[in-house]
Amino acid sequence: MKENSKPMTFNRIALLHIILLLVVMIFNVAPWYFLMLTVAQLLFVPLTLQLILKKENRLYYYFALPAFAAVSILQLTTNTKFDVLFAAIYLLFTFVVALYGLGRFIRRGFAHLEEFSIDVGMMYLFIGGVWFFASVAEINTGFPPIITWLTGIHFHYSAFLLPIFVGFIGRLYKTTIYKVVCTIILISPIVVAIGITFFHWLEVVSVLLYIIGIYGLIILTFKTPFTNTLQKYLIRISFGALGITIIFSLLYAVRISTVSIDFMLRFHGLFNCILFGLFGVIGWSSTPPLSKEKGWTFPISNMRGKYVVGEQILKKNLGIHSYKGLVDNMNMYIPKKSIAPTITHFYENTTQYRLYSEVHWHNWFKPFAAIYRLISKKVQQLNLPFSNKQMEMTGDIVSIEEGRTKTRAWVRKIDKEVIFVALYSIHQANDKKYMNIALPLPWSSMVGILELHQQGDNLLLTGNGTTNSDAGIYLAASKYVFKLPLQEQFLIEEIKEGHLHAKHEMRIFTIPFLTINYVIVIKNE
Repeated sequence: MKENSKPMTFNRIALLHIILLLVVMIFNVAPWYFLMLTVAQLLFVPLTLQLILKKENRLYYYFALPAFAAVSILQLTTNTKFDVLFAAIYLLFTFVVALYGLGRFIRRGFAHLEEFSIDVGMMYLFIGGVWFFASVAEINTGFPPIITWLTGIHFHYSAFLLPIFVGFIGRLYKTTIYKVVCTIILISPIVVAIGITFFHWLEVVSVLLYIIGIYGLIILTFKTPFTNTLQKYLIRISFGALGITIIFSLLYAVRISTVSIDFMLRFHGLFNCILFGLFGVIGWSSTPPLSKEKGWTFPISNMRGKYVVGEQILKKNLGIHSYKGLVDNMNMYIPKKSIAPTITHFYENTTQYRLYSEVHWHNWFKPFAAIYRLISKKVQQLNLPFSNKQMEMTGDIVSIEEGRTKTRAWVRKIDKEVIFVALYSIHQANDKKYMNIALPLPWSSMVGILELHQQGDNLLLTGNGTTNSDAGIYLAASKYVFKLPLQEQFLIEEIKEGHLHAKHEMRIFTIPFLTINYVIVIKNE
């Protein structure tokens, strides 16, 4: 019975919304084209949300049912003194949906691009609600009333439905091309809005971006392993319709006189409403693709700092063991014989080495680094110097008890100023062992999960894992673990016996912002 409860619930809700929409269409007193937004509000939005919600959410219905009733009343009545109130009720509903999308994102972070696409679609709906409210309340937005209303439509179809449909595609088929296409689709609504408001040339560019993204999606629909034949053809028709209408959007953007607002309403609007929206919702409803998100299960340090972290955070968690290196035995991660012997010796006997660093902030990031330095100096954590001069990092390795396996803290300083307090441990998942590094922060912890790989005689430690890998950089706060849009890797090579060079590269959204070069030499040299 439990397995069938979800489809029955969806079918019942779908029937109720279809009946409600038919009643509104029959007794509608507003101009016909207003129904294109109403169809999205009363049918496409609620049914699409049902495909996302994991379980029945009573709080959702407390806001959803009044919102759908309010939209219906607005279409069934002429101007009344309560119109603004009804529009506000719908606006509140879109805000709740946006909060739900934001909550999904916070619980996961920048992992699973397909789920992030769904989150963004839910958050964009609130912007659609704002423009709908502005249209009903006749707020002066600086645009003609019809443009205000059309912007509301845009954020219901192109910014809500489309990203969610793209997310569903990603649940079935995710490649490098998908990642590019998805990113284009997610940024395009904002680029369109900025272009329409400020720069006409940017509006044209935004439409060109949409064209690239949409035609990329059409190609993907011919490679995606859909669950059934009906879904395959309906989704291809859905995205194919966008491939046609987006061309007319380009013609409108470049001011082709024959492509008017009236034409866009009749052709563009109806095409998107019926072929894209309706066929898309039916297609995905036939067999909703399941999320591959499983949540994070790796062990997380329970150590949290306050305003100041520094090495004093270790005092209450000192262990009884004694460690010489960051690892006890490199064979836990990678066969010792496969890499240069000095690399193995360094990791197993870290305290026997001297460490010299050169910190290079990339030019575009230097203003942020200067501000960040003011904060990190007080916090005494992740406290990298702004200068790129070579400096020696000193410190020690201390045994720590904080819930993970064989944790040891590597404290690094420059001239007695704490730079890093990093807590090293190990965990295993899916027959793979990871280096699990925690850096306590005020009331939180940054967690770096690294895979170790051989590159010739060199060692590569990377946070850029595959889809099913734990590798990455996370922020743990309270009960949440949030994957950050940061990527890092260390490449360690032996220059000669007892002498290593290490290069630490960091990126944000794949853009390099920090490189640290290390010279590592044994102390008895």
